[in-house]
Amino acid sequence: MVATSAVAVEPDEVMADSAKEARARDLSRELRCMVCQNQSIDDSEAPLARDLRLLVRERIAAGDSDAQVMDFLVARYGEFVLLKPRLNSHTWLLWFLTPLALAGGGIALWIHGRRRAQSRAGQDAALLSLTPEEEARLNQLIAAEQASEK
Repeated sequence: MVATSAVAVEPDEVMADSAKEARARDLSRELRCMVCQNQSIDDSEAPLARDLRLLVRERIAAGDSDAQVMDFLVARYGEFVLLKPRLNSHTWLLWFLTPLALAGGGIALWIHGRRRAQSRAGQDAALLSLTPEEEARLNQLIAAEQASEK
């Protein structure tokens, strides 16, 4: 009872050499189906995905390394063909925008919290401070209390 990871690979696509087939499957999992866009060509049943799977196997059979196969496909279809884009000058924003946005949001929340705490402390201090009239009245009450105790 062995389950395959993808049903899209058809029997006529499978290479005779199991090591080369494993390489082809590994590479196919890293390549985006240009039709489905959220699936690898290994998982997609689209005709273009089949063509790409066959192209990968053809390049492997010709003796290309994994890097050469990937470079060939990127040169032919662009970086979009990769499910995980490479880190270079064109994709650094894609890789770092989310962590930078999260860090910026965290800093903004921290600053907001500090300002709010300082504002609340200032309001509390304002509530605790008495006006001159209130101080005079308080002093009168304290004096009257002390006079009645004697």
